[in-house]
Formats: sequence, C-alpha cells, structure tokens
Amino acid sequence: MSTSYFTALSVNLNKVALVRNTRPLGIPSVLFAAALCLDAGAHGITVHPRPDERHIRPQDVRDLSLLLHRDWPAAEFNIEGNPFHNLMDFVRELRPHQATFVPDTETQSTSDHGWSFPEDAERLRPLIAEAHALGVRVSLFMDPDPEMMAAAKAVGADRVELYTEGYAASRDTSRAQQVLALYVEAARAAQEAGLEVNAGHDLSRENLGDFLRAVPGVREVSIGHAFVSDALELGYAAATRDYLQRIEEAR
Repeated sequence: MSTSYFTALSVNLNKVALVRNTRPLGIPSVLFAAALCLDAGAHGITVHPRPDERHIRPQDVRDLSLLLHRDWPAAEFNIEGNPFHNLMDFVRELRPHQATFVPDTETQSTSDHGWSFPEDAERLRPLIAEAHALGVRVSLFMDPDPEMMAAAKAVGADRVELYTEGYAASRDTSRAQQVLALYVEAARAAQEAGLEVNAGHDLSRENLGDFLRAVPGVREVSIGHAFVSDALELGYAAATRDYLQRIEEAR
C-alpha cells in the first residue's frame, strides 16, 4: 500500500460545547479548546451544529470561523450537518473549507447512517452544486458500501466520510477482520470513482492506527467524543500530539 498520502486530524468540538451548555458560565471555552488543539498541531476543526443547539451554537460556528481565518489561515474548517436542516445557512454565510453532508434527523442523539442512492441523489445534487459555487468542498457521510461510491461521485461529491462506528464496534468480535475488509473495499471503490476519503465516528486512540494501516489513502479523520474524553485526562495539547503520533506511526 502506498504511504505517499497524508492524513489530517480534524478535532470535533461538539462535546466541549455540550459540557459548557450545562451552566451559563461560558466554560469550558470552545474557542480556547480550538486554539490549544491547533497550537499543538491539529490540522483542522470540525463542528456539527444541530438545529436544537444542544452543543455547538450558531455563534460558536461564526466565532470559530473568524478565529481560524485570523490566527490559523492554513487550518481547515469543516462544518457537518444535514443540508436540509441548518447546514446550508452556515455554508452560505461562512464558506468553510469543507461541508460534510450528514443525513441525521433533528432528534437523534448522534449520526448513525449514511446517504443512500439513488433515493437521495436528486435532492442532494443542487445543494452540492451550490456549495461548489461558493468554493466549498463537499464530503458525503456514507456507510461502507462499495456499491454506493460511484453514485456519490455522480451527484458531485468531492469526498466521502466513511461512517466508522461499525468498525469500532466490531473490534473485539469475531467479525473484526470481515468488517475492516469492507471499509478497505469501500475506500478503494471511492478512490476508483474519483473521490477522496475521510473517516469518522467512534475512532479513538485505541483503534485509529489499525484503521489507517488497513484502509488506503484516508485524507482526514474527524474525531470528537473519544478525543474530548482523552483531553479530560491528558489535556488538549497532549491528546492532540498523541493522535498525531498514531497517525504518523500508521503511515
């Protein structure tokens, strides 16, 4: 497997905002968390602002966009969400580097499935085109289904983000190698279709290296829940450096 590619680390800050929102004190600070992670070498910041504002709020998205443009112009800003809810408002206003389209409902606790084709094709196509017209790269959140990758490319996506909960959940089971092989096949199918590959959901320090060693050419991993959990014990900077080391070792 070629190791000429580079895997970027994008830190998802939703859980920092979730803790902050339990008290009207403004702590912990989402902006300070972003700054510490970026100072320690993270390549980007991800947020997933949901309509109910249970964690990341609209002003957080605006403040983070300003922070990155001002102090870390080389860092990537990735805004996730459902383009049929509130995501496109942020895309139009802020023009992030990447918009990750996720088919979640307003009430579900976390993302749990990817887009399906041909069912979602025609309604996604004009929104992807609009994002492109604004200069925004589009990644589609997808299950590891090799048969869906060409269809994702056909509607205009630049990347797919492989939904990795299935990989994480299978790690200690007899199906681990079978499941991992499916992600390998899906990534290769995406690349053969002309897509770049991102990955995210339940990736952690314990499982990230094995995933990157097996799955070819992952361009970016977006990690939130496990990262923030590690940061509670290690600190933001140390957690960032640890994840970066695991990414480098996997190369």
